[in-house]
Amino acid sequence: MASCTEVSATATREVPTAKREDRLRKFRELHFQRNEARKLNHQEVVEEDKRLKLPANWEAKKARLEWELAEDEKKKECAAKGEDYHRVKLLEITADDAERWERKKKKKNPDQGFAGYAEAQFRQYQRLTRQIRPDFEGYEKQREECGEDFHPTSNSLIHGTHVPTKDGIDRMVEDVEKQIEKRAKYSRRRAYNDDADIDYINERNAKFNKKAERFYGKYTAEIKQNLERGTAV
Repeated sequence: MASCTEVSATATREVPTAKREDRLRKFRELHFQRNEARKLNHQEVVEEDKRLKLPANWEAKKARLEWELAEDEKKKECAAKGEDYHRVKLLEITADDAERWERKKKKKNPDQGFAGYAEAQFRQYQRLTRQIRPDFEGYEKQREECGEDFHPTSNSLIHGTHVPTKDGIDRMVEDVEKQIEKRAKYSRRRAYNDDADIDYINERNAKFNKKAERFYGKYTAEIKQNLERGTAV
């Protein structure tokens, strides 16, 4: 009877001890998880601070540098194999990418306005070359007529022998007339109005008067009318 009592007492003491150990174990796990979360949060804060201190376009620059490094590696690899880099690169482009780039290029407007005479002349050259339609029949005919002089050398004398066709002259005249018409539309010079009042002594004074009228005309309209009528006080 006594032994049974002792066993039950021992079992009663072991139950709270087991519960306490289980709670301590859970507490240690929570404490470890809290430290891990604190460490991860600190790392994220440090990384975010680094990102905020970087330039706004850092990601684009980084991607650009990585792309340039990859291109350099590809060029070196092609040079080592004796291959043409541009040809290898074109072979890797898919048909979908090529179509997308063509559509993107067509959407862009190359004419961004007047930036300089060299740029304007280059844009005109590109526009004129795009309008050229090769005349293969005329090419073959001229080739037969010229013979060996079609591909001149230092000993060839063909200056002044070429006579343009009537269609070619008409096309040139039409193109020149279109250029003149377009240039007239882009002119910034204002037309002269014969009926306008002459209240200036030269062109510079006329511009000054127009500017003064634009800013102060509504305030001086009555004074101007009185002066013109001769009723000003």
